[in-house]
Amino acid sequence: MTDVAKSVKRIANCTPSTIPPEVFDASEPVLLEGLVGDWPAVRGCGGLAEAGQYLKPYFTEHPVTAYIGPPSIGGRFFYNDEFTGFNFRSGSAPLEQVLLRLAEQQVAPDKAQAIYVGSTMIDRWLPGFRDNNDIPIPFPDPLVSFWLGNQTSISAHYDFPDNMACVVSGERRFTLFPPEQVSNLYVGPVDQTPSGQAISMVDFRNPDLHKFPKFAQALEHAQIAEMKAGDALFIPSMWWHQVEAYSQFNLLVNYWWCNSLPALGSPSAALMNAMLSIRDLPKRQREGWKHMFEHYVFSADEETYAHIPEVGRGSLSPLDDTAARRLRANLLNKLNQ
Repeated sequence: MTDVAKSVKRIANCTPSTIPPEVFDASEPVLLEGLVGDWPAVRGCGGLAEAGQYLKPYFTEHPVTAYIGPPSIGGRFFYNDEFTGFNFRSGSAPLEQVLLRLAEQQVAPDKAQAIYVGSTMIDRWLPGFRDNNDIPIPFPDPLVSFWLGNQTSISAHYDFPDNMACVVSGERRFTLFPPEQVSNLYVGPVDQTPSGQAISMVDFRNPDLHKFPKFAQALEHAQIAEMKAGDALFIPSMWWHQVEAYSQFNLLVNYWWCNSLPALGSPSAALMNAMLSIRDLPKRQREGWKHMFEHYVFSADEETYAHIPEVGRGSLSPLDDTAARRLRANLLNKLNQ
């Protein structure tokens, strides 16, 4: 598969304070080689034992959520064979105990359970870590999380926020697809998902092109980022990405942010509501609403409301925080009727 995909654009020799501004507005992924190589955490977390010692001063007793899969899943967190649930279980324990459990798996790697801790807020579970390990994000209030585990594979999914993923320990491969490839990725259920986002059903390590023939078209647009400790990857909003962790211990820190008003909420809510109210209408009605969405949403500009006196434009005008909250309240009232 990697012979088909092209490599992600690379930028070398930049530091957290010299990230080119255009990176944060890039329309495609960008690999920033060695961006966080000078973080004390990168220098101090060469392996599991070293990471345990480095992270110990930051530990709290708050339990983290860990996902555990049997050796038979080969590190791929997915649905069970019957598609009635998942091929892993979840539990909670303090982070120090999770690291001890990871150490147990290194005794017999061929029989190791897959252990994965995902999207855990650093400031709550590792307070003080960012005092010495951080990058400036030029947008307010980024969500900063850590991800750790052993050799695992997280199926392709998308995130609404922009993302800067920084490898602290281990090696990872990101396989990325632009948003328009969604129809070629064979996406699974949207309301029963392993960790919140719908995922591709294709096993990228052994794709079944007889069962998923359009995946071959997706591969023509795939981009690969091979990452080592110290590297960072900018992932634009809505890009699909599979994440494979190769080392016996892997640690990643990521930053999520949205350059939009928080009051606007998540577009996924609009998607779900459209499934509810539009998708199962007769075709001629769906076509009518398709034109309405194109006019009021996807092609909206000043001409959409220029013919209306300014005082009467309401939510047709660009939304500020107050107008967005007013529209949200109006929508909630309609949904509750």
